[in-house]
Amino acid sequence: MTPLPAFLLAAAVVTLTPGVDAFLLLRTSLRTGRRAGLLALAGIHSASAVQVAVVISGLGALITSNPAVLTALKWIGAGYLVYLAATIARGLWLTRREAGPGALGGEVADPANPFARGFLSNITNPKMLLFSLAFLPQFIGAAAQPTAQLVFLGVVFLVVAAIWELAIVLGAARIAGRLRRPGVARSLDAVSATAFLTISVGLVAG
Repeated sequence: MTPLPAFLLAAAVVTLTPGVDAFLLLRTSLRTGRRAGLLALAGIHSASAVQVAVVISGLGALITSNPAVLTALKWIGAGYLVYLAATIARGLWLTRREAGPGALGGEVADPANPFARGFLSNITNPKMLLFSLAFLPQFIGAAAQPTAQLVFLGVVFLVVAAIWELAIVLGAARIAGRLRRPGVARSLDAVSATAFLTISVGLVAG
């Protein structure tokens, strides 16, 4: 328990840093409502749990030690982010072309499965795997049961992240009605698409 306060502080800093998960949850909750945002959150954390489990089991080190596998993961993750950006851009173009002035007055139907979208956006991002591999072992210290402590730290990190991301979902859903005006919704889509494209470039270049 000695390194726990330092770990909590580090986990909070990492969690508060904006990333693809935060942008996805914000857009999903604002555009399609609280339920869709919660499903996307569940998908994201299901994928995060898988990646943390991979690291704890030792597979993470094996994957990251193979340059070809890591490169493939980076390109898959970047490709999925480009797909998300393209989907948003297409919806933005169709909205500008076809929608009337009041078309965004209520929740917008999203044909994609929010849970699957959240899961895929996280599981195809190798930065989570690399982060877990580099971050969690730093706080093991002189633990008698390092595997058990890794599991404990992994759970704590996921809980910290879930609390912050749940706040994003609930907060966004609460103010969604005020932000669904066509101009605001289009601006949000433009920012989200740009963010996904930027993160995809950083993923490949990093």
